Amino acid sequence: MRALFIIQGEGRGHMTQALALSQILTEAGHEVTSMIIGTNKRREVPEYFKQKSDTKIHTVVSPNFFYDKGKKSINLWKTGLVNSLNIPQFLGQLRKINQIVKSERPDVIINFYDILAGMYFGIYKPKVKRICIAHQYLAEDRSFPFAEGSPLQKRCFLLTNKLTSLNTHKKIALSFRNIKPDSKTLTIAPPLLREEIFNLTPSKGDFILAYVVNPGYAYDLMEWHKQNKKIRLHCFWDNLDQKDEWSPWKNITFHHINDQKFLSFMKDCLGYVSTAGFESICEAMYLGKPVMMVPVENQYEQACNALDAVKASAGIASRQFVLDPFLKHLSTHTTESTDFKHWMGLNKTIILEALEEPIAPSRRPILNFTLTIPKLFFTHADN
Repeated sequence: MRALFIIQGEGRGHMTQALALSQILTEAGHEVTSMIIGTNKRREVPEYFKQKSDTKIHTVVSPNFFYDKGKKSINLWKTGLVNSLNIPQFLGQLRKINQIVKSERPDVIINFYDILAGMYFGIYKPKVKRICIAHQYLAEDRSFPFAEGSPLQKRCFLLTNKLTSLNTHKKIALSFRNIKPDSKTLTIAPPLLREEIFNLTPSKGDFILAYVVNPGYAYDLMEWHKQNKKIRLHCFWDNLDQKDEWSPWKNITFHHINDQKFLSFMKDCLGYVSTAGFESICEAMYLGKPVMMVPVENQYEQACNALDAVKASAGIASRQFVLDPFLKHLSTHTTESTDFKHWMGLNKTIILEALEEPIAPSRRPILNFTLTIPKLFFTHADN
């Protein structure tokens, strides 16, 4: 089977999933012909991804988020407006994707939650197997915990799920927990984690590890640490304006993103503090590290992720980077990783079966492109 990947480049989780799946497919005798990554002015393809990928990498300009002035909260209106104005550019990128698909002639296209790929499936309807993979698709299962109090954000989250999976044959929802799906078009699978995590031997160090995507949250951590300078903190961030291993004062150090270095700190930390993404929370769970999650403001899926991870006994959720509740949690709670490791052990079997399953000729696409937006916004208002 020849597979082509299309990957959302916002954040690093989907790229990590793609690398993990590429290794699984290669070991099973399949081939990943190339990877197409959605980029923008703020996010380039990270070096670690280029180094670890042994296949061709193409980049396309894809829709992305815009943040407020404090670089913490997502500005929904600016995100919607700017991406709408860039639709002509995105349509040009679809032609580029189509040229790559025609050249590569894959048997399956796997979309890692990129809206441009969903648009490509919906408009071009490529005559190959089309699969979508993301934790976000777990929202289609009745077990998924939706955050309360944000009806517009919930609709935007569900709309993104629809737009990324237009005209697809199957969706694979990655999950913290072993759940039996209640839909025939949905496969629930364990997370796709990088191979290095399975070779680590965790130990209990004397520091807390933090990962903050947006610089605004790093400054919140510093404000808390000013009053708690005896606590050792190691933080990873994306801020190249400061040198690597920058330490504004004793016992707090900021590191540039480095995947091997991050895993080294992860295996030895007391606990892990982060926004409520998916992959790094799963890595912490696998290593038995308690977690505190602070969802990015106005990013509804992260609010749901935090609820889901708490439900899976990963740790606690908070609205701000104030670590006092986490320190109390660390003193009273020990994370057990046995159940999660057993779930992870089913990973390759479940995912390969889903990808290798033949698509029946009579199976209709899951979504109709023209009906997606009006149906989502004007029906099932209270779901």
